[in-house]
Amino acid sequence: MTNILNIVLFEPEIPQNTGNIARLCACIGAKLYLVGKLGFILSDKHLKRAGLDYWDKLQIEHIETLDELIKNNPDSNFYYFTTKSKNRYSDFKFKRGDFFVFGPETRGLSEEILNKNKEFCATIPMRKETRSLNLSNSVAVAAYEAIRQLNVEL
Repeated sequence: MTNILNIVLFEPEIPQNTGNIARLCACIGAKLYLVGKLGFILSDKHLKRAGLDYWDKLQIEHIETLDELIKNNPDSNFYYFTTKSKNRYSDFKFKRGDFFVFGPETRGLSEEILNKNKEFCATIPMRKETRSLNLSNSVAVAAYEAIRQLNVEL
């Protein structure tokens, strides 16, 4: 059976955020992909603490490149979350098994990735005088919108 969602963290930097997102993924039945160079080691105590005792309920995979992940899932939809898009996340029609890609906390996804995938870039609205939401909050907002759209019983 296909995962409800696939959450992709590209080069995550803060272990607590990744731990919170891992816990979210365990709670909703999403697979978590960690892509590229991590800003922490997987045995980090802050990562483990933020994920609580949910690690055995989580599907998690570390993969070297985003291109490799896309190549391994050619029939899947990938959505790229960014503050640099006019496309509201809630305007997309998500499907079971979609991939939600989030960039590093301090810099987001690169212009190259965003430019290659403009029609699949999504933003979560916020006030203009603010820079960005916390990564784990952004993942939760997006994931629960997909769950709402899919009318999934958890």
